This record gives sequence, structure tokens and C-alpha cells, in this order.
Amino acid sequence: MLPVAEAEKQVLAAVRVLPAEDCPLADAHGRVLRQVLVADRDLPPFDRVAMDGFALRYDLWEAGIRRFRVAGVQAAGTIARPLPAADACIEVMTGAVLPAGADVVVPVEDVTRKDGFIQATAEARVAPGQAIHRRGSDHLAGAVIVHPGVRLGGREIAVAAACGYAHLTVTLQPKIAVVATGDELVEVSSVVARHQIRRSNDYALRAALIAGGQRHVDRYHLHDMRREIEHRLWHIVAEYDVVLISGGVSKGKFDFLPRVLDDLGVRKLFQGVAQRPGGPFWFGLSPRHTPIFALPGNPASSYICLHRYVLPALAQMAGLPPATPQFAGLTEAVKLPHELAGFVPARIAQDLHGGNLAQPAPLNTSGDFAGLTGTSGFVELPAGQREFPAGACVRFWPWI
Repeated sequence: MLPVAEAEKQVLAAVRVLPAEDCPLADAHGRVLRQVLVADRDLPPFDRVAMDGFALRYDLWEAGIRRFRVAGVQAAGTIARPLPAADACIEVMTGAVLPAGADVVVPVEDVTRKDGFIQATAEARVAPGQAIHRRGSDHLAGAVIVHPGVRLGGREIAVAAACGYAHLTVTLQPKIAVVATGDELVEVSSVVARHQIRRSNDYALRAALIAGGQRHVDRYHLHDMRREIEHRLWHIVAEYDVVLISGGVSKGKFDFLPRVLDDLGVRKLFQGVAQRPGGPFWFGLSPRHTPIFALPGNPASSYICLHRYVLPALAQMAGLPPATPQFAGLTEAVKLPHELAGFVPARIAQDLHGGNLAQPAPLNTSGDFAGLTGTSGFVELPAGQREFPAGACVRFWPWI
């Protein structure tokens, strides 16, 4: 069986970055940017008033003048008007262009107003350039503000809108098929017999994929019948950009998947990873380079393998840089019954310094999907040892 790190290496080496496409700005949230975002003009594009008040000349204030004639109003979104005289001021609103000739704003709460004049209060304090957001002080025209390879959130969307990007170049969203296998599985809405179980893996995997930013995820169910698997899987592999299969990947009499995938021309890169849970994990590529992830059928195994291998591969296919690894200290000792790499669900809290503390929450079995609820993710315990003391620093993988 492959070591975990080698399995990860082979998966990431096999997948390719997806093509780019044009996307309207209104639909770009959550997509991965494939272009630079450049300031098309200075930001802010003019000397901007930062609070409601009165714009005037600072040299007069410094000379001791505290009474000014109000010469007009400058609202946000209107063309700048100049100060008509040295002893005049203009009432300004937040976001307005600073009137020409003014270089300071006195807040409205620091003055009294009567008969067309303002009088500063005795408590008023004014500093040079006060309440003025200077043109280009954030970014100059031509500056690169956002680089490729980021998932677009509200901040990046704001930059794109402010800089005039009505459309963005982003990574194509792949079509993903999630295939559950097994005669024992029935749909959630169906009557379930004593020898059957309701489908949950494909629902769980699809939900996690959607939470991770994927928009095109379809579910399928295949019975343990070789002809059905051959026929339907041929169409699925031909139609989708990524295929996840849950179950049917071990070495049982009815585990037809490895043989069927081989018949379909899918090149197996590996089968079996030195880990628990999830040891039977299988990975290969179709003739048109579609990644095929065949996950073990036990719910915890498939869900952990999704987070450990599939989601990082999808991130790389989208053009994202590798995620910064997270680590946590164990709050209690963990003893494994094997020397394989161990994936143990855990609850995360923070210590007084903000560091991660992982409280192990071992599952009853790899079929204990209900045991995953209430956990934050899982810790990865390296192969080669069985006992890990409290305080040991280990890799932590959060649920999406």
C-alpha cells in the first residue's frame, strides 16, 4: 500500500488545471480568478470628504479664525465647486469631492450655525488634512490590486466592481458525478427493509462539494450488477470532468468497479493507501484525463478521503495555490491499534494564545457516520507509531 504522502503526490501530479472562461461579475462570487485586477484610475479617484462637516482653508484656522460664511453645499456625487472667498466655507457630505481651495474639514458636531455663518466651538480641534481621503492614497492607477489564483469573495468583487470589471476571467467549473454503489442502498424517500440502508454517502459528498464552491454536482446510484455498472459508468465517465465513486472498490466478489474501470480504459494509478480509515482508496485517469476517485463505501472513510485527497485536487484544478497546513495539539493521548497513518475525528478549541487544541473523538467504526457530527475535522497521525502523547502537534484537516 502507498504511504499517504505518496498517494497525495500522485493525485496532485495527475490532475490538470481546468480551462478558463468569461463570467459576469454578478455571478463571479466563489469562482477562482485567472486574471489580474488593475486599478483603472486612482483610488480614491478624487480628494474625498470623509465625514459630514464644513470644508475650509487650514491656514485661516491656524491663524485663529473660527467664524466662516457658508457659501453653499457640496453633496456626494456632484461636481466640485470652489471656495468663493478665503473666509468662506462649504458644507460637505461624506463621499463628496473636496471643494477646490479647501484643505480641511471641520466636523458638523464641532460648530454652531446661525444666519449663514458657522462658529467653531471652544472644544473643536482641527489637524491639517483632517477628514480628507486623498486621491490615490489607497492605490494609484495601474496598480495590480488582486492577483490570479484567489477565490473571489466580497472584497475581491468590490475591487472588480470599483475598477470597472463587468466580466472576469475565471476557472471553468467542472461537472462532478458522485456515484453510490451497492444493492443494499435505497433512496431516502423509499420504504427501507431490514436488510437495506438509506443512501447517505452521495448526499454527504455532494453537500461537502457544494460547500467547497462546486456548483455542478450530480448524484447517481449503481447496483452491484456488472452490466449496469459497465453501461452507466461508460456514460458518466464520458460526460463528467470529475467522477467520485463510493463503494465497490475493495476485493469482494461483487466489487466489480476495478475491473470495469480497467475495461473502460481508465488507467489505475494506485489502489490501496496505508491509512485507516480509507485504506482501499483507488485513483485513476480516464482516456480523456478525467480523474476518477473510487472511495471506500464506509461513510467515514469516503468523507475523510474526500477531504484528504479530492478537495485538494479540485483546488489545484481550479488554479488555487496549496492551502496552508493547519496543526493542532492533542488534548489527550491517542493509541492506535495499527502502525498505519490514522485519521481521527476531533473537536477543535483554542488555547489562551489562539493555538488549535484537538480533542480526539474516535469513531466506533468507519461506518459510524453519525459520530462525525459535532466534530470539526480530523487529525492525521503519521504512520510508524501507535502512541501519540497529549500535547503532540499533528496535522489537522477541517471539514469543509
